[in-house]
Amino acid sequence: MVSSEIDIEAQKQNNKKMMPVLVIGTFLGFLNQTLMNVALPKIMQTFSITASQGQWLSNGYMLVNGVMVPLTAFLIQRFSTRQLYLSAMSIFAAGTIIGGIAPSYSVLIFGRMIQAAGAGIIAPLMNVSIMDMYPLHERGKAMGWVGLALNFAPAMGPTLSGYLVQNLSWRYLFFLVAPLIILDIIFAAKVLRNLTEAQKLPLNWGGVLLSSVGLGSLLLGFSNAGDYGVASMHVIGYVIIGIAIVSVFVYQQIHSKVKLLNFNVFKYHNFNVSVTINIFLMMAQYGGMLLLPLYMQNIRGYSAIISGLALLPGALVTAVMSPISGNLYDRYGAKYMSMIGTGILFVGTIMLSRVSMSSAFAWVALSQAVRQLGLSLVIMPIQTEALNSLPPQIIPDGSAMYTTIRQVAGSFGTAVLIGIMSIIQKNKIAALAIHHSMHFAKENGALQATQHTYLIAAACVIVSCLLTLRFKTRKTV
Repeated sequence: MVSSEIDIEAQKQNNKKMMPVLVIGTFLGFLNQTLMNVALPKIMQTFSITASQGQWLSNGYMLVNGVMVPLTAFLIQRFSTRQLYLSAMSIFAAGTIIGGIAPSYSVLIFGRMIQAAGAGIIAPLMNVSIMDMYPLHERGKAMGWVGLALNFAPAMGPTLSGYLVQNLSWRYLFFLVAPLIILDIIFAAKVLRNLTEAQKLPLNWGGVLLSSVGLGSLLLGFSNAGDYGVASMHVIGYVIIGIAIVSVFVYQQIHSKVKLLNFNVFKYHNFNVSVTINIFLMMAQYGGMLLLPLYMQNIRGYSAIISGLALLPGALVTAVMSPISGNLYDRYGAKYMSMIGTGILFVGTIMLSRVSMSSAFAWVALSQAVRQLGLSLVIMPIQTEALNSLPPQIIPDGSAMYTTIRQVAGSFGTAVLIGIMSIIQKNKIAALAIHHSMHFAKENGALQATQHTYLIAAACVIVSCLLTLRFKTRKTV
């Protein structure tokens, strides 16, 4: 009895040491998803690229994350926790250094994708680690700290980016992050312990190829919408190819004995509900976060630092609320938490759809803060509910599946919303130019396109809110 109590206490102490290392690694990974957003106009000037090309700084990163994450269920079982975490963070560090010294836009994209290859492993590895480290009734609280990384990092990214771009150079977005990654690697080497035994498992190489090509084709098609129009073969062709290959991938995974992704996770109702809600939330979140810097800098003429500061109150709200959200989940469950969170997120998104050429800076910052409050109340509760609804033996598969869909939905959502905004903007400018000067047409056309695109993001939030009604009281697995 005494020995058992000592073991439990020792485990708690180990968890306290490991959690900061895992949270920091996850934070840095998600920070890099939005770190480029505010810097996008400057990078567009540096390399003479369009906004649709520039969105690949975020989309390319999230897509490679989405391609890598399906591998994590295999990697988590194939390698020890220490081996996998240290390797992933080392790859992340290498990509960060390449991005910082990139002499051309293609090399910059290459560095970002190397970053994503390492960072894509971290979040699902952390999810599985927490499921191993904590009992069921404490997972919400622990996942609340993960929410600090998942929500606070993307919200903080533009603020940090704005300061560095304004006072130094966009290259410091890489140079200042790289030492933090290296420090995390050093601490991880000291305190990280193995939570699982390494197993010799075969890898489904066909699944890796099909998922990579299929998801890549889909994203490329949606991204081309801004430059070529929705009806163009540059859009339709790639989307059709992507859908066909992803369909083959799903069929192959269902019928293969060696699976890359275990689709049995979809047998569990609350997992399905959580995943579906998350798809629409990610479209609204990442697409909306890219719209705001474009509005602040290109339409209103604010500097990068002021643009970044508009997101700071929202980041602070997230930092405070994410751990609280985890505790509330342990007490009240996912259904009511997610319902309230999506309702608040809807209000914030509608507020941003009302921005104009004379909107006060405080209004923009408040609107974004309301959005972040809503997100912090819903993101981690639905993710924790998704994993808690699964049997322990398939939690690695569930984590990989959930994170894959999250990343791909964020990539597609950004591509679709920016593509829609570009199309609306072209049409509005053409209509306004008939009766007004070209300067007036461009300025107001861009503004109206932003307003309409936020309304589309709000529609995604409404769908998420309605889906929360589908949650069922979960029996302990």
